[in-house]
Amino acid sequence: MDKYTRSQAMTDQPRTVKLDHHDSVRSHVCQQISTEVERLERRIETLRLTKAPHAAIMISTYERMIDRKKGFLRNWNL
Repeated sequence: MDKYTRSQAMTDQPRTVKLDHHDSVRSHVCQQISTEVERLERRIETLRLTKAPHAAIMISTYERMIDRKKGFLRNWNL
């Protein structure tokens, strides 16, 4: 009976999991964001070669996105 009560009490408490402490999660997030940055950099290069009317605005937006993503990686030591 004591065993049942103890295990029941353990399941009633929420388990805290800090995902940023797990290497597999950190690695996945780092890889995903790095891939996104590479994709954005390729889009910028493509836009620089085209004469699209709003290319400058799009390039500026993509550069801000890249800066934010790289900042995220730095802040999380990824």
